[in-house]
Amino acid sequence: MTEIWNESWFWPSLTVIVGLPIVLLVLSEVLEALVRRGNPAERVVRLIRNWIAPIAALLVLLSQVDQAEVDASWSRIVATVLGFLVILVLINGVNVALFATARKGTWRDRLPSIFIDVGRFLLIIISLALLFSWVWGADVGGLFTALGIGSIVIGLALQNAVGSVLSGLLLLFEQPFQLGDWLQVGDVRGSVVEVNWRSVHIRTVSGIVIVPNSELAGSSFRNFTAKRAPYTACAMVRFATEDPPETVIRVMTQTAADQPQLAPGATPSVGTFADGEYEINLPVPTPGDEYDALTEFRRRLWYAARRAGLHLDGDYYVDYDTVERRRELLIQFAAALYCTPERVRDLAGRVRVERYVEGERVQHVGEVPNGIRFVVSGAARMMVEAAGGVRVPVTELGRDAILGLTSLTRQGINAVVDALTEMTVLFVPVDVVDELVDEQPELARDFGREIDNRRKLVREAFAVAGLEVPAGSRAIAY
Repeated sequence: MTEIWNESWFWPSLTVIVGLPIVLLVLSEVLEALVRRGNPAERVVRLIRNWIAPIAALLVLLSQVDQAEVDASWSRIVATVLGFLVILVLINGVNVALFATARKGTWRDRLPSIFIDVGRFLLIIISLALLFSWVWGADVGGLFTALGIGSIVIGLALQNAVGSVLSGLLLLFEQPFQLGDWLQVGDVRGSVVEVNWRSVHIRTVSGIVIVPNSELAGSSFRNFTAKRAPYTACAMVRFATEDPPETVIRVMTQTAADQPQLAPGATPSVGTFADGEYEINLPVPTPGDEYDALTEFRRRLWYAARRAGLHLDGDYYVDYDTVERRRELLIQFAAALYCTPERVRDLAGRVRVERYVEGERVQHVGEVPNGIRFVVSGAARMMVEAAGGVRVPVTELGRDAILGLTSLTRQGINAVVDALTEMTVLFVPVDVVDELVDEQPELARDFGREIDNRRKLVREAFAVAGLEVPAGSRAIAY
């Protein structure tokens, strides 16, 4: 009687019985470690543990019964399934090793997806051919010959089309731009939203424009995002020729400097041309901010120009700042200014009615107000600058509130005031305020009380924010 360990099936079976649990245990530990690290290779290990190892063990066992009266095709079927899974593991393993872990800027990161897809397709075809050749004894030589002849025929028939595609693919391999970059291709300007083997999709203001890769490869284009400096948005603005250029430049520069779309640390500039034309240059972070920045600039400039007495686009419309309107508003605030009816008539020509648009800055940090402003309509928000540039909201200033209280004491302020809505104010210059205080000292007392009240609001706002009031509270004045 032959000992059992001398049977041909004993050692393969023992290897499966003992080895398979050990292999599964080791693969489970490796898989758990990869999952914790977020490593993309965990998909490959999971496939090997769940499918490759058990089916390989099954194939080993089935191979031992080939000599028995059992249909041997079952071994080939299992071997075929195992081969498919090995091909899948091979493809995923190559993808993880070469591309999933590729560092930005390397050749693996720059390789176009079409090259990866073609390589994956060829790897699958070759692997399947070898699998059927080894397992089923299939003759795959004719298949490769047919594929070669077919490729030559198709290449000759489509050489022009294939040439343009290849030129586009070479452009993608070089990758002079990436998703999100802003390109200028002829008259088309916009951001890249999709790149494939045939074309580049560019989002513009008017919609998506599809540019063939061959067109990009055969012509020049500009990549605005590749610039390290901020992108400069430019626009022409026209004023009346009698408007003083220095005043125009000052108003345009100040308006641009308060833009929320301005690049951090950048400074806008203004260029002068003939016949009252000026060019505004707004440094913005990306070309995508150009439209919003210029739109907001023109909106704010309309208000700023009229407050400065300038004539944007040659417009002389001043119905909102008439003498009658000034007199009407002076009567409304006469009690706060201690003005008599006679004094109202005298001051009507020395005050102004001003308007601010939503988001516009009414007061800046560190400036000495040039007068007081009574809020006629709309609202504004006052914020105080704390250490590190943090701005703490203090209060909202609505109708009948007064801005610029420290114009009387000539103190700089540590607060900004931004318009929350379109706001109309009555502006009283500082020289008029001085005269009114000389005539009625009670006005200075009222200003002092309101300044103390706002300092109290500042302390409360800092306490709510968990911050300490900066030393030298006299610098925090309004």
